[in-house]
Amino acid sequence: MHQTHDAKRVAIIIETPMQSRLTDALGSAGVTGYSILPVLGGSGKSGRWSREGQVGRAGGMVQVVCIIRPERLEPLLEAAYRVVDRHIGVISVSDCKVLRAERF
Repeated sequence: MHQTHDAKRVAIIIETPMQSRLTDALGSAGVTGYSILPVLGGSGKSGRWSREGQVGRAGGMVQVVCIIRPERLEPLLEAAYRVVDRHIGVISVSDCKVLRAERF
């Protein structure tokens, strides 16, 4: 059996035009790895929406996901919140387990 280590999974959904500002902020907070996924649609405070019918990338949303060591969480949240605060976006944090902790 492989040994697992505690980590935090942070998922940030934000408007596509804010993606580079968010990833720059994450880098400044010491985050070295993340994945960016397209968000196809959803429903929230402003109602339902879909990527269908959007012209270009400007109207869409992306999800930036990173897995970090627990002690890196607060700087990441501070940096992400500064970007998300004035825009449409959601930040979620969950506990997870990882193999090869040295990668995080």
